[in-house]
Formats: sequence, structure tokens, C-alpha cells
Amino acid sequence: MKNTLRSITIMGALAVSSLFAPMTLAQQQVPSKVDISWNRYYDSDETTEIVHKLVKAYPDLLSVESLGKSEQGRDLWVITLNNKKTGKDTDKPAMYIDGNVHGNEIQATETVLYSIWYLTKSYGEVDQLTELIDRVAFYFVPSQNPDGRAEWFANPNSPHSARTGQRPTDNDYDGQLDEDGPDDLDGDGHITQMWKIDPNGRYRRNEIDPRIIERAPQGVDGNLTRLGSEGIDNDGDGQVNEDGPGGYDMNRNWASDWQPNYIQYGAGEYPFDSLETNVVAQFILKHPNIAAGQSYHNTGGMMLRGPGASYLDKLYSRSDRNVYDQLGKAGEDLLPYYDYMVIHADLYTVHGGFVNWLAEGLGIVSFTNELWTDSRIMPDPSREFTQEERMHWQDRMLFGQTFTDFTEYEHPQHGQVLIGGGTKYSSRVTPPFMLEEGCHRNFAFTMFHAQNMPDLQFKWAGVKQLEDQLWEITVEIENTKIIPTRLGISATKKIGFPDMLTIEGVTPVLAGTVSNRYDRTLNPVDERPERMLIESGIRGKSMSTFRYLVTGKSGTRVKLGYSAEKASDIHAEFHLKPGEIDFAD
Repeated sequence: MKNTLRSITIMGALAVSSLFAPMTLAQQQVPSKVDISWNRYYDSDETTEIVHKLVKAYPDLLSVESLGKSEQGRDLWVITLNNKKTGKDTDKPAMYIDGNVHGNEIQATETVLYSIWYLTKSYGEVDQLTELIDRVAFYFVPSQNPDGRAEWFANPNSPHSARTGQRPTDNDYDGQLDEDGPDDLDGDGHITQMWKIDPNGRYRRNEIDPRIIERAPQGVDGNLTRLGSEGIDNDGDGQVNEDGPGGYDMNRNWASDWQPNYIQYGAGEYPFDSLETNVVAQFILKHPNIAAGQSYHNTGGMMLRGPGASYLDKLYSRSDRNVYDQLGKAGEDLLPYYDYMVIHADLYTVHGGFVNWLAEGLGIVSFTNELWTDSRIMPDPSREFTQEERMHWQDRMLFGQTFTDFTEYEHPQHGQVLIGGGTKYSSRVTPPFMLEEGCHRNFAFTMFHAQNMPDLQFKWAGVKQLEDQLWEITVEIENTKIIPTRLGISATKKIGFPDMLTIEGVTPVLAGTVSNRYDRTLNPVDERPERMLIESGIRGKSMSTFRYLVTGKSGTRVKLGYSAEKASDIHAEFHLKPGEIDFAD
């Protein structure tokens, strides 16, 4: 008996202790019909192959079309993810997601592809994502700059080159196009740094680790002078690498707050003058159901929202800022070492930026995520490491793969120089072994954003008979998500169409809004009460209340409908008789 009691006591203790045990956070693995490795990068051709494999494997969810051609003739693919069994994509709130606006920002494409891959394999397996796919649609553009991506992979580049579109451009205004780009003088496949061997130089090689070039201490002679990136003055104008391939910046070519090139470098001749931005813009303008936008960029560990310039702060109402704050602060929880920031206030001024056009031109809640941050890889992000410590640690972790040792070279203009330093993979690009985690965390944030696109439902209606055929109808409509059906900026600037509430079966005499079902003060519409226009839409996580005075016979079937550009239309019916209707019943 004692042993039995002891066994029961132990089992009870284990059961109680399990209540307080730490949560295990492993995910069940869900197989995909398309096997893709997320510890490597894919060039433009491989990206196209992956897109078509996914579409072929999931025809019930995915479709693909070319938006048009890039400057060099590559397709800009847009992949639509939509469950046709629950409606057309254009009848649902949709999220637009793209990446690789800048050619060198390569991990942005993998993040977009990962999103498609994870959503498709999760349908029918992961409840939250299945419900999301049934309710909303997605439009994915894996690479907005396939030419720049192709250039970065195929040719010697630095971490910062091949950023722009690849249309030949006269960047130095000498009447020639792309005549002075970088030169891989040491033949290592990368554009690194050049230092002139100079007895009067202000820099020297570090005594402990000669791969580090540092400013010579006061009182110590240096022997190196910084020359910049590896190359030759090909056009004889005294500058090096100032007019490489391309030159227009597709993140400065959008219509909202666009400024000419002498104010904002890379802006182009006018908004949408590049083939790439033009075809993307045409697609987005044809899809006013887009309620959320996400563009993936490269480095900094940031979730950025507009505006891009301080004088545009006034466009963001308190309610709009609150929407961004709720989403951005959730992102900081999902993305360690990322900061939620405002572009102009926390980074720098941007004119003609893409997410600024989405937010300020089209009333779409939009973010730019800068994907890589050194804090993700360093052993203790809270402290500063010396250059020697960083180099020593990178040797252990990355095995020297991101650095080319300095070698001497006889330069035709500068004489003896040293060439070497970080490869094109040395900064900005996520190390491949960390790629999948970065893709998933950013995907999780973007899905939280998508889950909070507006979702409407008729909540309650109350009917009172005032006279023989005169009735009062009060209706409550709830938005269960964070994003409103219409941002404040859309109402203020008259962007798109206002929401509309319609009533059929009875004859409205008067219609308008009230603060709640008990409020007796009606704010009437000026005209056509049978189709109320709701300029302000329905705020996120809120209820809006509408009231009608109508004439009609008892028992008449009343039909209500609410439509919004950025939410699915909803409908309700009831019979005209005194009482309350709970539409959830």
C-alpha cells in the first residue's frame, strides 16, 4: 500500500511540475512538394526555375505571370497565391510582397521565395496559415531588379555594387555610358579595396593582424593611403569606378515625393521612367484590394515605415501611426536585434521611395525590412569588439571565406598598391548557414501583418417600429483586425473609393452614423441614404454603428451590404419586425 501511495505521490508531483515546465518551441516539420535548400543563394535563372516549380506543384493555390521585361529583357515575375475555392483574389484583401529592389540585396529574393514555399506547404496542415490563405490573397514579386541580381552574381562586385538597374546611364555626365566601372585587378572574383604604398601615408597594417589596415597612431609613421575600391580610371577623368553598369535607383523612382536627380541621386528622369518600376506600378494600381505592403531590402536590422521626409509627417494621422506602432512593435518581438523605425527620423531622407508611394500615394500599410544585422551573428551583441577580436572570431566562424588577403599590384596610375579586403559576401549578405532563420522570422512578421488586414462582420442589428410603416434600424459592423478598411491618409487625400453601406428591401428616409447603439444623436449623410459612403472606413479593432429611418411593410426582407476596397464585401439579411438580431447566432 505504501509503494502504491508513493507511486501516486510521485506521479502527482510530476504532473504538477509539468505545468511549470518551460515550453518547448520546436515546430512539427511540414513537408513540401518542392525541395528547396534555404542555406544557399539562387541567381536570376535559378529563381525563375524555383518559381515555376512551385506553381506547377501547387496549381490550386498559385499562378504566375510576367509583369513585363526588365531593361535587359528578363521577366519580372508576379506570383499570385489565392485559394480560388473561397473567391477571386481581387475580391479579398491582398498583401503585396517583393524583394531585391537593389541588385546586391540578394537575400531579399530568398525571403520572398521562402514565404511562398512555407505558405503552400502549410495549407491544410497549419491551421493559422490555412485560415489566412482562405481569407486573403498574396502577390509576390521575388526580384524587382533581376538585371542587377544577375550582374551581382555573374561578375566581380563589392558588397555595394550592382545596386541599381542596369540600363546604361551617364553617371558622371561626361557623355559616355558605363565606361568606368570596377576592375578585378587581382583576379579574385571580387571588387575589394586599394591602398597606395606611400611613405607619407596616414595608415598602416596592424602589427598583430596585418589584414587589418588602421590609422597610424600619433607620432608613428604610416605607409599607406586609401584609394577606394579596386579599379582603374578607365576614362581618364581622375576618378575611379564612378560610372559603372547602370545607375538608376528603383527605390527613388516612385511618384510620392519624387525629387530630381540633383536632389535625390538615382531618381531617374521622372517617376516610373524605368521599365521595372513602371510595370510594378501598373500591376499595383490595377489591384486596389492591396491592403498591406512589404518590401525586403538588405542590411541594418530595421522595420522601416514612412514618411521619407520630415515635412510629410503631417500626413500620418494619430490613428494611422497607431496602426504602424502595433505592427512594428510586434515585429520587434519576432525579429531579435531589429528596430522599428521611421525612415526620415531614424535613418535618412528618402524621396520617391517605394513604400512611401504605397503608404502616402495609395493608402497601403507598408514596411521595408532591412534583413541583415551583425548583431545576429556576433557572440555578444551588447559589447564592442576590437578589430582584432572581430577578425579572430570570423576566422573561427567563417574560416576566412569573406576576406581576400592583401597582395601587391603595379597599378598603371598609382604605382605600387595593395589590393584586398572583404569580398562581396563580407557585409550586407546573410551568411548562408543563417539564411533560413532570417527568412522565417521575417516571414512570421509579414504574416502577422497579413493576418491583420481588415476583416469585417455584421455584428448586431436592432429594429424599432416608430409608426405603422416607419422603422428605425440600427446596425453594428465590426472590424476584428488592426488595419482599418481605410487609412486616415486615404480619407484626407481622397485616395481610392470610400467604403459603402447599402440597404435594400425598404425605402430609407434618413441614414447616418451614431457613436453606439444607445446614442440618439444621428450624423446624417447628405444624399442617397440607400448607399451611405463611409469616407473614414471602419477603424481597426473597433465597431462602427449606423442608423436608418426607413419605410416598409412589416415582415419585409431587408438586405444589407458593406463594401470596402481593402476588405472582403459582407452581406446580411433579416425580416423587418421589432427586435434584435445577433448575426453571430
